[in-house]
Amino acid sequence: MDEATDSSREDSTWSEIELRLETRRAGPFRFQAGVDPATLAMPLQRIQDAQERFWRSGLAQVAVDLEREVLASSIFGTNTIEGGELSEEETAAAMELSPDEIENIEQQRARNMRSAYDFALEQSQDEAWELSPDYIREIHRLVCHELPHEQNRPGQLRDNPKDQVTRVGDADHGGVYKPPQYGRDVSMLLDALCQWHRQLDQAGCPAPVRAPLIHLYFELIHPFWDGNGRVGRVLEASILLNSGFRYAPFAMARFYLQHIHRYFALFNHCRKQAEKKRAWPNQDFVTFHLDGLLEVINKLHDRVNEMVAHLLFLHQVRQALDDKHINQRQYAIVDFIMKAGRPVDPGKLRKETWYQALYEKLTDKTRRRDLERLRKHGLIQLDNNNQLWPGHINIDASETKK
Repeated sequence: MDEATDSSREDSTWSEIELRLETRRAGPFRFQAGVDPATLAMPLQRIQDAQERFWRSGLAQVAVDLEREVLASSIFGTNTIEGGELSEEETAAAMELSPDEIENIEQQRARNMRSAYDFALEQSQDEAWELSPDYIREIHRLVCHELPHEQNRPGQLRDNPKDQVTRVGDADHGGVYKPPQYGRDVSMLLDALCQWHRQLDQAGCPAPVRAPLIHLYFELIHPFWDGNGRVGRVLEASILLNSGFRYAPFAMARFYLQHIHRYFALFNHCRKQAEKKRAWPNQDFVTFHLDGLLEVINKLHDRVNEMVAHLLFLHQVRQALDDKHINQRQYAIVDFIMKAGRPVDPGKLRKETWYQALYEKLTDKTRRRDLERLRKHGLIQLDNNNQLWPGHINIDASETKK
């Protein structure tokens, strides 16, 4: 592109690669790493170590279930950031709907994100994959498919009429920003973003650094009328996926939701740091991302361990039934407590219709004996609040998480 000047040199490190452009109507625009590589070395090493531990876990045994969980949590997170109203459970159901089964806009948003994630996962697994304007437009088309928004134009770049000004941000998160308005500027900047990413990649810039940088500059360009946040998070995930990360790239959306105010504020913070020509203007956003990525990978590792322990416990319970250490009534009780997903109050358990049917012709002594037998075999446990838990759960750790 003739309006761009590449200031990288063959002997430079990736942190020195930048791209400067003079847009037609929005003035100069500068892509820069804006980080201190020396301070990122330790966080990057921690992420690599955590990733290696994660891959050595029992992931293969629970991969399908984990992926389903992560997708539901991520889609819930990325849509909620943008004002989505579905619960996580409703999101999990909506993302599995066929087009004919969708009844409202919230379900459509969830289904769209599932389509965008599936496309990103498929495309980024190809070693030859590159970030490109066509890829970005396709992600946007999938994210915004059939959404009844006044300015919804799936896959079409923004080109503001003179009487219509796009502004993003708010005073609570660092101020209001006016991104480039002219369509030819938007298109040129999107091309440059992809070119700059290629240069960073070829120079050896680590994916956990490239991903948030592309996310940051994509949001500053703000190339679409709507859906920029959701698309930006998918682009970030795509870069990580292409580098060999799995599950964590999509799970980052939930981290951003949990830290939503800092997430929004950092976009303006980095922009202002760059305008003031401060050293390392993008450092805080990249560090924020690296902290989140490490947290997410460690949580995924813990979740894999929980899921594997659950599988082993299921086998233990079934074996106890087969060996006649417990009977069908007792098995039904353990099964209910396992599926509850939370501690079970014994008083509420006794009010369950199926439970009352089990003991309709039996005495309270038998009822108590069944629970004691299950506790004796370590299949259920009672906490200090008199709540019932499955035997494989670490009660102290679970209480600490609350």
